[in-house]
Amino acid sequence: MTSPSPGTRAFVVIGETNVARRVCATLQERRDTVVHLHEPGDRELRAALGDRPDGVAILLHDDVAALRYALAVAHLAPSVPIVATVFDRTVSDELERLLPQCDATSPADLAAPALAGPCVDPAYLAVQRSGQRVRAVRARHDTPYVEEWQPHPRRLWRRLEHVARQLRPHDAGARLLLIGLFGILAVLLADWAWLVTHGLPPAEALFHAARVVAGVGPATAEADETGYEVASSVAMLATLVFSALFTAGVIERMLGPKLIGLIGPRTLPRSEHVIVVGMGQVGMRLCAELQRLDIPVVGVERDPHTTTARLARSLGIPVMTGHGGDRAVLEKLRLGHARALAAVGSDDLDNIAVALAAHGVAPGTRVVIRAGEHEAIAETRSLLPMGTIRDVTSLAAAYVLARLLREPVTGVVAHQHDVCLQTDEETFVHWPLTSRDRCPHTPGATSSAPPARQG
Repeated sequence: MTSPSPGTRAFVVIGETNVARRVCATLQERRDTVVHLHEPGDRELRAALGDRPDGVAILLHDDVAALRYALAVAHLAPSVPIVATVFDRTVSDELERLLPQCDATSPADLAAPALAGPCVDPAYLAVQRSGQRVRAVRARHDTPYVEEWQPHPRRLWRRLEHVARQLRPHDAGARLLLIGLFGILAVLLADWAWLVTHGLPPAEALFHAARVVAGVGPATAEADETGYEVASSVAMLATLVFSALFTAGVIERMLGPKLIGLIGPRTLPRSEHVIVVGMGQVGMRLCAELQRLDIPVVGVERDPHTTTARLARSLGIPVMTGHGGDRAVLEKLRLGHARALAAVGSDDLDNIAVALAAHGVAPGTRVVIRAGEHEAIAETRSLLPMGTIRDVTSLAAAYVLARLLREPVTGVVAHQHDVCLQTDEETFVHWPLTSRDRCPHTPGATSSAPPARQG
């Protein structure tokens, strides 16, 4: 595969996303003919497809709209290749099954390996998983190359750390539940020990201690009757308090979203973990990728009722509700002991705010920042001291362009402010892109007449 050369082919780009603008600008820079439609109706779409273009790119944020346009294009021009961005993997697979000429891909899937790489190791450009094989992309003499990645074996202290983080309180409800539970157990154990030391058989002592914890009181009093009556009375009163705390914690757990578990895989990691701030499509795919690499991960999301947050629960990924730029949240997640923090929300400015907060809490922690919505932010070098920047828009635009131009491509990585495409031979080719500001089409502009082809 070679770098793109000027051509005279014709393409249709549908969508007013940043990816669509960048694809349109780059195609026009190559002297290709481009029809860029934002929200075309049936008449506009039919007119644009009348001359049978060489390819159609459907680049939207709405999967339903992308599906509708893909079916419409396939109906109007059955032989025209289609490249569509679809976030939902089920919809993507079904679309490719129904339309063999359609290449449905997700910007989140494309970006996840490039984001996971620097989270795992600062020297990695990307970490790719294919079946049981895991490969790391590194740079040698400014040229990316692929090598096999061998995960470090889980040491004994990692196993002990996993056991230690069980039953670790992470919020007020969990704390109340555990205080109440351990308080009741402490009262039970203390009463049982008292009775055993005063000559009762262990089984009978347990029976009397359970009556005290239940608030019924002991069936009998042994030696030192006055002392035991006072002790059991204090124990029953204390049990009332602990029972109230335990009940409050249980109710909080039942009514809450339960995104973090008290036991099991969804407990909060304590060290060598990755904190992913922003559990959208990109954040969800990044968490799943790190989880498959056996790297502890925890997500942060403002809205606990989002679809991806519920999906994270089903996948066993712990998610803390809160703002990633909140110092208290970062300290609770033990940022100072984390492997890395990835700020991958949809708003670049929010990601920068999270990165600044992370540097304030733990200056030595590695930070990976998602960019691409604000092109000036994605391109400026002044952000480099804040962390590793990954332009998701550029990664997606490069892949879409390669597929439109019928180039064989298996992946895309970012290296030194540039984008490189990965070939079937596991070599990398520099793939230049044009700024989206060079797209001459005004965002949101519509036309009632069939649009003229733009040169």
